[in-house]
Amino acid sequence: MVVSLDPSAVKVYTVNGEASGSSSALPDWLTRKREAKGKGKRVIREQIEGTIELIQHFDFPEASNKVKTTRDGHHAIATGTYKPQIKVWDLDQLSLKFERHTDAENVDFVMLSDDWTKSIHLQNDRSVELHTQGGFHYRTRIPRFGRALAYHFPSCDALFAASGPEIYRLNLDQGRFLNPLVLQGEGGEDIAGVNTIDINPAHQLFGFGVEGNGTVEFWDPRSRSRVGILRLPRERLLPMNSLAIPALPGIDDGSRPAPLSVTAISSRPDGLSYAIGTSTGHTLLYDIRSARHLAIKDQGYGLPVKNVSWIEGGSRMAGEGYLLSADKKVIKIWNRNSPEVNFTSITPANDINDVHHIPGSGLLLLANEGIKMTSFFIPQLGPAPKWCSFLENLTEELEDQTTRTAYQDYKFIDRSELAKLGLDHLVGTPALKPYMHGYFVSLELYDAARVIANPYAYAEHRERMVQEKMEKMAETRIRSRKDAGVKVNKALAEKLKKEQERARKREERRAKKTQAPVEAEDAMEVDEEDAADAGEKPSLLSDPRFAVVFQDPEFEVDENTREYALLNPSAVAQRQNREVGRGRTKTAVEEEEEESDKSSSDPLSESDENEKDKSGSESEDSDDAGKLWQDNIRVRMGARASARKQSRPPPRREPKVRLVPLQAQNDASSRGVDKNATFGQRRSQLGPKGKERASSREDAAVRRTADGGIEMTFIPRTSSSGHDYDDGPVSGKAKAKEPKRKGVETFGAGMERGGEDPEREMSEAERKGRTKRRQGMRSGSKNVFRKL
Repeated sequence: MVVSLDPSAVKVYTVNGEASGSSSALPDWLTRKREAKGKGKRVIREQIEGTIELIQHFDFPEASNKVKTTRDGHHAIATGTYKPQIKVWDLDQLSLKFERHTDAENVDFVMLSDDWTKSIHLQNDRSVELHTQGGFHYRTRIPRFGRALAYHFPSCDALFAASGPEIYRLNLDQGRFLNPLVLQGEGGEDIAGVNTIDINPAHQLFGFGVEGNGTVEFWDPRSRSRVGILRLPRERLLPMNSLAIPALPGIDDGSRPAPLSVTAISSRPDGLSYAIGTSTGHTLLYDIRSARHLAIKDQGYGLPVKNVSWIEGGSRMAGEGYLLSADKKVIKIWNRNSPEVNFTSITPANDINDVHHIPGSGLLLLANEGIKMTSFFIPQLGPAPKWCSFLENLTEELEDQTTRTAYQDYKFIDRSELAKLGLDHLVGTPALKPYMHGYFVSLELYDAARVIANPYAYAEHRERMVQEKMEKMAETRIRSRKDAGVKVNKALAEKLKKEQERARKREERRAKKTQAPVEAEDAMEVDEEDAADAGEKPSLLSDPRFAVVFQDPEFEVDENTREYALLNPSAVAQRQNREVGRGRTKTAVEEEEEESDKSSSDPLSESDENEKDKSGSESEDSDDAGKLWQDNIRVRMGARASARKQSRPPPRREPKVRLVPLQAQNDASSRGVDKNATFGQRRSQLGPKGKERASSREDAAVRRTADGGIEMTFIPRTSSSGHDYDDGPVSGKAKAKEPKRKGVETFGAGMERGGEDPEREMSEAERKGRTKRRQGMRSGSKNVFRKL
């Protein structure tokens, strides 16, 4: 349920269809398609929160043409398209009763019985259909295309207005057409057609709205002759010197006055008052005893009036003499005594085709050009119908929950400010209007009380404005600091800056770990771009929405309040310790770190570390070279502590390439050789041993070249001992040769072929092979292993 947006106006609740004044960005057919598929996210966004559907399935596939309720008030009937169909809703159940399809689109229909069982329909193909409870009953045709339909109950005559001057009569009692009523017009002029028919419920007088000449003809059903003609004030309704558009440009250019047509007629049950709607968007009120109009109402759009009706309901309604007039765009409800003032005005989301007011209530039913038909409930116009009496409770709850509007020319003040102004004695009087946690007070009274309470308020305000202007001028001449905008809450600003710096460093470390090794120049460019991106990240200090927090003293954080102590207990405790002078006792780790910080600031430790790094590539014994090492306990402890405090460097990514070693090594010799040593260092450490091995081998020849290279020649053997290919040191005693096994052929570097291991016995499963399926593995087929 959606209420009208203007809270000062009459409340209008939308209980079916789209809300008044709203329009969807999606077409109706797409919305319906998404609803059918269950894609409700976009559909929910298109609907306003809180909408309800009073009558279920109150819609048509494309558009609705006419809507009415039965005289007993239990059913609603409507016609629409496409495909052309008739729908009946059971109002007691608030649901669709049935739908019935027709061959042509409906123009107008009338209910013949008090319930939904009998009806007559005028179709747009000149056909007239009679429907009963069982369905379609009979079809006939009229000579011209029909425009309106009415039923005279005393004579059982159905009247059809068409595109000519004739009013066709079909007597349902006799079952045949009667002589038509032929309208003569004023002075025997031709009549283009009749747009509407009205039958007065008091004296059964026929009223016909004529097309083109701006007249209404009244006929007596007893004599079947015209008893009067009403001429509308053309000069009041049409612009001056307005001419009709030529029917045939270039052939029929004769100057003719613009046509004025009557499009709607409604008679009041008192039998004297008539409301007439015109094609220019005006509604005129007449007394049948006078040819002069009593009031005139302009819809404002210049569109033909589609519906005019008198709102009746007795003492339960808002008052006597209210009218409803509607064109394609807007519905207006107004009082006949003051037509210039609207009781309410409703602008639906879709173009209007028909409006029906349920008698004795404040509920309106609309047939429009949208898929969903619309219903509006106006509590101030009348009560809800008995079949939806719960609307009264819903609207009362919504009115209680509706937020009050800010009063114009009023100032809102709270209780503390009210006491400062000395107006607290006015609480409970009409001078103060309670609202939320304060009051609305008249702006004039507020200004007067403020001047009395503080006579120097204007002077202080003027001085403050001058000071602000001077500060702005000073900022243009003097270069301000980066934190010049921080005037209050400096501790909070400093904390935010530290958190921002900490986050920036964390992002830099994460980026260094994830990024691949690049060249130095590329890495520098990437770091600069990352730093620029990090500087552009928004923060609380740079956000203009929170600038007032660091500038306005009203937003200063009071650290002496109880709320601040509850939210920041550690900060309060530290501040109290500083004030008392009792610092927290340092732990042993903190004392050691403090001592290491002092020692690390000594330049001796740095020079000692540099000397230590430089002497890494030299020999271990530096005393032989004349460099004496002075033992300094303080320096050693400082160096040890600084090394412990250093963070662990990020793991170095090494290329996973396994190179062939320069010399084959065994386990014993490889432990004494550094992996990262150069070829010269390895040669200096292992050179003499290599020479011995080279000289001990009879079949190898080593020759040194002039450029320092070495050439080696050797003869490979089919079988050799293990020490031939061993680069480790050779012991004094030669290793004894292993006895040659039978049937075993040795080749290459310790490789052999043939023979069996006599010490190892094969198990039963190894000799026979696998007899069971592997467990936990997927089988390639459904074959079952055969048990051997």
